[in-house]
Amino acid sequence: MSVARGVLSRILTQPCVELMAARPIKRLLPRVSFNQTRSWCSDGPIADRAEVRLSRLDGEDNGIVEVLMCRERARNSLGRLFVGQMRELVSSLHHDAAVRVVVFRSLIPGVFCAGADLKERAQMSNPEAELFVHGLRSLMNDIAALPMPTIAAVDGFAVGGGLELALACDLRTAAHSAQMGLIETTRGLLPGAGGSQRLPRTVGFAIAKELIFTGRRVGGKRAAELGLVNQSVPQNQTGDAAHKEALSLAREILPQAPIAVRMAKVAMNRGAEVDISSGMAIEGMCYARLIPTRDRQEGMAAFIEKRPPRYTGE
Repeated sequence: MSVARGVLSRILTQPCVELMAARPIKRLLPRVSFNQTRSWCSDGPIADRAEVRLSRLDGEDNGIVEVLMCRERARNSLGRLFVGQMRELVSSLHHDAAVRVVVFRSLIPGVFCAGADLKERAQMSNPEAELFVHGLRSLMNDIAALPMPTIAAVDGFAVGGGLELALACDLRTAAHSAQMGLIETTRGLLPGAGGSQRLPRTVGFAIAKELIFTGRRVGGKRAAELGLVNQSVPQNQTGDAAHKEALSLAREILPQAPIAVRMAKVAMNRGAEVDISSGMAIEGMCYARLIPTRDRQEGMAAFIEKRPPRYTGE
């Protein structure tokens, strides 16, 4: 029980431990203000530097936020500017209670994220490259630590760091035509941004070892069979079938009690890191935090009154 209490205490007081520990490495990553992120990918004087944008949906989709990747000339490869912008954007979401679901998608046809920017990487010294990869790993940890559910919509290639980005999300949708793989061994490397840890936890160790040792790519349909993605759908004429499927999934999550969803994520993610007895204790403490919430009371009242609940996140 004491182990579980210590784990939960860290979760509730330090939700971004990995990111905080990695702050010194930010000297390699450009800092961009949140106001700038809102205009990325749009027409204007900074269009040449536009690589990431945040889009908040409205109307019935209010509460869904999309992270739009648009580094067209480099196929959303993970360069310094891209990573710096993504880091600032993700950081802005951590304490935003209005956000209930985050969808990561690409605006570049046929590609989700092409992985490392090898041209840029070739210009780095060995220490610089090591420091940059450390920063990239901390970014993936920061995405994984977002308190709300995250969905990667893979409508094209997601290789190397691109697949690691998708693996950092809670859920993944893919078009049948998408291609995914951790191909680092074909470049003399191993997955260095969390792939060697998250892929085995997603598909099992035997399959993960096969995919990483061979550097093999798999299509969306096969990825669904392996459990690498939650859903795979035929690509459509507009090339955004996975995005539409991700939105459909987000809309299923949206009406659920947001605090309950967030605490369920904590219970599952942190419970998986400890033995089952400690995991049960973590579950119990997460459950206890929901008892005094207005949302729990609303859920019970809606059930008794036979009406849809109206959750406010309180």
